[in-house]
Amino acid sequence: MAVRFGAAQMSCQNERDENLVRVASVCARAAAEGMGVLLLPENFAYMGKEEGKRAIAETLDAERPGPILTTLLDQARQHRLWLIGGGMPERSDDPERPYNSCVVVAPEGRLHTVYRKIHLFDVELGDGAEYRESKATMPGREPLATDIAGLRVGLSVCYDLRFPELYRALADQGAEVLVVPAAFTLATGKDHWHVLLRARAIESQCYVVAAAQWGRHGPRTTYGKSCIIDPWGEIVAQASEGEGLTFASLDRDYVAAVRAKVPSLRHRVL
Repeated sequence: MAVRFGAAQMSCQNERDENLVRVASVCARAAAEGMGVLLLPENFAYMGKEEGKRAIAETLDAERPGPILTTLLDQARQHRLWLIGGGMPERSDDPERPYNSCVVVAPEGRLHTVYRKIHLFDVELGDGAEYRESKATMPGREPLATDIAGLRVGLSVCYDLRFPELYRALADQGAEVLVVPAAFTLATGKDHWHVLLRARAIESQCYVVAAAQWGRHGPRTTYGKSCIIDPWGEIVAQASEGEGLTFASLDRDYVAAVRAKVPSLRHRVL
């Protein structure tokens, strides 16, 4: 069984409502291309200062949804898509630190599940750029794989990509596909993005679908290069520069074939 799976490359800014218009546009295009699943990048609703997320953070209540969740529910229902909102601010018990949540919505417009980003981006890159995601974000705790369109999909967000133990846990939960919505910096992306994505695909013997932010967002620049990688580690689709959409057919039989050829998951000792 093959599923047409898309990754949106976006250049979101700090105006939520304008970003949600972009979301509607890319969902319409995905539906026109016959996709069954669409992954949006991290920060698809807001790409600005970390502190700005507090004002737009939502409680993920499908009965009383805020503007961001309403858009996801409506677009999934309208286009009959599985829609994965790659990272949005969800209220936590600390009003100063919302979660960075990856939200999965089913084609009937139903909130399916939520993964909260575990690893937070607190780094100094040595070029004057400093990031402290933990100042304005509450970390999640639990790895999460879920069933989407007949595939077992492991959820993650951006900086999670650097922690292979998370993806091992997702493989243990039966993942056949790993999604990586991201807003990778230009400085790290140009050296590490493809290497890390291919490593996660090879070691987990899963497809990897990576949807990225691209371009300038105030003082920040992101790398883009949204792509889809197969379980052998081959890049089978990649977005060009600018906003766009990349997609491929994901075949669970090919996952099984790769795992039969090199049964490394069964050979694990530790």
